[in-house]
Amino acid sequence: MSTQNLLVELFVEELPPKALRKLGEVFAQTLTDSLTAQGLASADAVVTPYASPRRLAVHITAVQARADDKAQQLKLMPVAVALDATGQPTPALLKKLAAVGADASVLPQLKRLPDGKAEALFLDTVVPGVALAAGLQKALDEALAKLPIPKVMQYQLADGWSSVNFVRPAHALVALHGDTVVPLQTLGLQSGRHTQGHRFEAAVPAIDIAHADSYAEQLKREGAVIASFGERRAEIVRQLDAAAAKEGLRPIDDEALLDEVTALVERPNVLTCHFEQEFLDVPQECLILTMKANQKYFPLLDAQGKLTNTFLIVSNIAPADPSAVIQGNERVVRPRLADAKFFFDQDRKKTLESRVPGLAKVVYHGKLGTQGERAERVRAIAHAIVNQWRLATVPYTAEDKDAFDVLDSKVQQAALLAKTDLLTDMVGEFPELQGTMGAYYARHEGLRDGVAIAIEDHYKPRFAGDALPRNHTGTVLALADKLETLVGLFGIGQLPTGDKDPFALRRHALGAIRILVEKNLPLGLPDLLAAALPAFGERINDPSAALQSFFADRLAVGLRDQGFLAQEVDAVLALNPSPLSDVPRRLEAVRAFAALPEAAPLAAANKRVGNILKKIEGVVPSEVSSDLLKEPAEQALAAAIAEVQPRADALYERRDYAASLQALAALKAPVDAFFDGVMVNADDAALRANRQALLSRLHQAMNRVADLSRLAA
Repeated sequence: MSTQNLLVELFVEELPPKALRKLGEVFAQTLTDSLTAQGLASADAVVTPYASPRRLAVHITAVQARADDKAQQLKLMPVAVALDATGQPTPALLKKLAAVGADASVLPQLKRLPDGKAEALFLDTVVPGVALAAGLQKALDEALAKLPIPKVMQYQLADGWSSVNFVRPAHALVALHGDTVVPLQTLGLQSGRHTQGHRFEAAVPAIDIAHADSYAEQLKREGAVIASFGERRAEIVRQLDAAAAKEGLRPIDDEALLDEVTALVERPNVLTCHFEQEFLDVPQECLILTMKANQKYFPLLDAQGKLTNTFLIVSNIAPADPSAVIQGNERVVRPRLADAKFFFDQDRKKTLESRVPGLAKVVYHGKLGTQGERAERVRAIAHAIVNQWRLATVPYTAEDKDAFDVLDSKVQQAALLAKTDLLTDMVGEFPELQGTMGAYYARHEGLRDGVAIAIEDHYKPRFAGDALPRNHTGTVLALADKLETLVGLFGIGQLPTGDKDPFALRRHALGAIRILVEKNLPLGLPDLLAAALPAFGERINDPSAALQSFFADRLAVGLRDQGFLAQEVDAVLALNPSPLSDVPRRLEAVRAFAALPEAAPLAAANKRVGNILKKIEGVVPSEVSSDLLKEPAEQALAAAIAEVQPRADALYERRDYAASLQALAALKAPVDAFFDGVMVNADDAALRANRQALLSRLHQAMNRVADLSRLAA
């Protein structure tokens, strides 16, 4: 059957810019998937999505006017029900045939085929292929129903009585199969070939799309619209880079802003603007944020990454004289920058320490008290972390004592002040700047730079791939802040469920894990959780067990995302290793061990040993008696353990986990011989207990780095 390319466009009022890219992708993919499932489009069809501020569209190659007919074998009913004792059709069979559009004339064509333990009658039929109009109507309905619209609006249709629900009012529907209109209806619209271009710069008020393949070109030529989201985005990037290069500068890198601006314009035109030099006295993060968030402008940076007073706008019009557009945007941004300067000047009139009492008036959580109480808990947890770090430092010298005393002093000061910038005007206007503004104000007051950096960094890492705190003070404070959040919220039962995590507890757990691992801190998670509990008094229940499991799940997911095999991760995490900073080294050791030829049989033997030990009732003897080693194989195994274990343990204590595991390879032959020639559950109770003790010692020797049984197939 001949095919033609297909074009479907829904023309609407301005769509939500932050959602446009996703809306366009889902619309195109869902519609295509439905056509493919109905046999109207092939799996290798080329799909081109289009999404502009006022349209969602898709172009699909090689779509059939009617799907191919399909042969189908239809099960009717069991033979015992369909035929009577003489082999004649029962009324039930005749009724079933009528229901599927057949009659008694097809009886000779019915097939008796096995169906489980009995036989059934089957009818070979041909299902006619669906026509494009019907199939495309179904596909369009599915595509609109599945659009990820967080909130729909209801609007009246032209008749003044009917109303429909959609993300924005829709005004036209285009559906072309080649050059032929496919009759469709949706949202009170009938399909045709008419659409509109740019609101102000289209060459004609309405555009008649001649052919599915001419859609994008006609919109560009007659409508002054670049319909493709990707093409429009690339054009914006090209113009931004060219305009910045003329100034010897570079535009700020912000993919989300670029997507949003792409969704706001139909034909981008980048223009260069400036603001007064005096505003550069305000922290550049404030100016950048207000220009990006409020005005959708692209600030320009110099070679050192410092903000300049030049910025770029992406206009949706291209007048011959752009001066009015430039001046208008410069005039609009000036009050925003003036507000930022005012906030900055006013905030610096009060010290951070003077704001501390105000935290007692800010509710953090109904069950966990105020931000002031929270700050005191963070201080207490941070102090406990410093002490744990102090105890884990071996050898502990006088210089170490001085260093930890200084660290504790800085941490206490930073913890006291870390949340105070929440009370500033700047952070009140721009919550994204919490921490950042605290650091600026701390430096303005002449506080130690390490404290200022810690105030800024205590929220880090804020997201996957974000930088970690830059100094020890910030590291301790960030860890304490995350532990306070996790222990407190878990302690009052505010656990994440499914995809709902309103307090971002998964992100906090991953952040704490990254700090412990990547900073190589000698701190154990159970000890940290135990140290955090006293800060809450009687306010919460002990959530340690649930948090241990939560951390383990987050860690396992993160490690698998890094490319480690599930069984490797399970083998290491099964032992609840402490500190967590050891986990990467253990994983690499397990991966190296798994590559050895001895690994698989040793893992299988370890699993067998574990199963034997689990079934033992009572206590397994801790000592192996050499006098009770009767069989040569058990004597050889005991000798091998006595030789290998001290060497493996010494390597383990030096944290050379790879060498420790590789030393175990020498146990393969004696372990194999033991299981081939020795009966563990001997009739003699003394022999049985001694052999169990030998296996217990073997189990201990093999499972210090990881639970090797998890590597068994």
